Amino acid sequence: MSEDLPKEALKTVIEALCAPAKSPHGFDPQADQWREKALEAALPALLVRTSAKRLRSQLLVHADERMLATLAAEGTVTAADVPAILRHRRVWAGLISGLARHPGQVETAIALLPRLPGHEVERVVRDWDLDRYTRTEATAPAPPLPQTLFDAVLEACLTPLAAYLLHPQPEEGWEAVSAFSKDWSLELGSNSAWAMLARCPERWAELAAHPTFGAAVQHLLLDQAESRAWEDARVHAAGSDPADEDLPAEEPAPALSEELLLACLPALCLPELAEVPNPQVTARRTLHHIAHRVHNNPRLADLAAEQLHAATDALVTRGHLLSLPEKQADDGRVLRLAEDLALLSANADHLAETCAQLALLDPPAVVSPTPSRTLIRIIDSVDPDHDRPARLLERHSEHRRVQALAALAANPHTALTDALSVLHPAELAWIAEKTEGPDWFLNAAAAVPAAEDEDDGVLRLLSDDELGQHPDPASVLQSWLDSPAVDEVFSRSEVYRAVVKSCHHTLEHLRQIPADEILSRYEPEVALKILLDHCGRSTDRWAALAAAMTFEYDDQKITFGKLLDSLSAPAQAQTS
Repeated sequence: MSEDLPKEALKTVIEALCAPAKSPHGFDPQADQWREKALEAALPALLVRTSAKRLRSQLLVHADERMLATLAAEGTVTAADVPAILRHRRVWAGLISGLARHPGQVETAIALLPRLPGHEVERVVRDWDLDRYTRTEATAPAPPLPQTLFDAVLEACLTPLAAYLLHPQPEEGWEAVSAFSKDWSLELGSNSAWAMLARCPERWAELAAHPTFGAAVQHLLLDQAESRAWEDARVHAAGSDPADEDLPAEEPAPALSEELLLACLPALCLPELAEVPNPQVTARRTLHHIAHRVHNNPRLADLAAEQLHAATDALVTRGHLLSLPEKQADDGRVLRLAEDLALLSANADHLAETCAQLALLDPPAVVSPTPSRTLIRIIDSVDPDHDRPARLLERHSEHRRVQALAALAANPHTALTDALSVLHPAELAWIAEKTEGPDWFLNAAAAVPAAEDEDDGVLRLLSDDELGQHPDPASVLQSWLDSPAVDEVFSRSEVYRAVVKSCHHTLEHLRQIPADEILSRYEPEVALKILLDHCGRSTDRWAALAAAMTFEYDDQKITFGKLLDSLSAPAQAQTS
């Protein structure tokens, strides 16, 4: 806009630029685009020269959020313009940051914080430097962030967590979510609050003792400080040597000093959540959350040993965590409970019951898959140990039971020799190869007697060439279908795939496999040929097949044989 424009013309120019473009035939879209571009270019200069509230309001309506934040940072948009802006927009972080760059407007900016959505409050500090992505050598540096604004944002970010800890009442739908949550990360894991705390580590001790926000700060430090320090160290190591994907050679220094850990002990065992309803669920979540904290801060095991042992016993008792319901709890919960008690408990009875629960879990079904021709072509050297039982046990994380037993063995209050006798041979091999446990545990595992006819417990799926060398390939395929592997969710598909793809299978083999595995996953030509032969020229059978193909695979698991039998029923009924 020309600086020669007289003051008397401002009102006319502003009203013309803010009015939609018209033509004799009505609205002119092309001319309106030119008008919008001209207004965008002239708007900063017009605001500088205009003091009348009505005219400034007309201009402010047409500025986007980025322009308004920039103009606020430059001082063109001031606190006096805020009411006009908020008549048409909600508060956003950039506006607060821009206003707070000027000392006389910091209080106005802070007063706007409660009107920000909770997840955007921290952006006031994060986006303080508006030019951080476009900065050049000629760009002036951002002014220092006012301490009063930083403190206000920190307080606003800590307030939701502090309020929750005072009244941890479950919200609507809490039970459905809680049943699937392993710990309290959703309730206690405020990313915004941690982002603010991470910017002021020198104040952690002071904030941990704060009368209002101290408990919230203690929870955040115990949950986040060490894990984030480890992640930062990995990012730094990856940045210095991108080719090295391993962990840093040296562990980072502890993020929390011993004095600070001691200051956080009041929050260690989550006392605020002790009376939350549904103790069978909440006690399990609390125990796992405490274990996660001790895992991240190993020094807590010594600094708070008595506190941890007492809290663990109380949680196990209150939540009846070792009382098996009529229906056995899922394996994941039993395994997590065992790992948590191995880390936290000093109660020999509880540990013994945990070992007994682990022994009741179904043994793993260890499968050695058929060699993949594709992998053989693209991988130069195949790992010579890929077929070892201990390695195969880890393919689908089926080593977790024996891993939990090894963790329990490392607890000096545990005696689990009896549990070793029920382990799968591959699990015993895993102990010998993978475990660095106490000598008594390794010796006891090595001394478990083996039956004369016992093998390594691995179901090895053979290729057609290997099956061809067997005197009865069909019996081998049947032994695969009769093995415990077909009862395991991770291994059954591998067995079914190997049987269907084998040229040695018979119709009797295929009849035992679930229909959805045959029809929708492997070798559709096999199913097509069988269906063509079975249905033939029978219209009723083809109609029955079309009806049967609408069943829900997840709800109704029928075998391929039952599907074929159901197709014969209409024809038999018509004949009779």
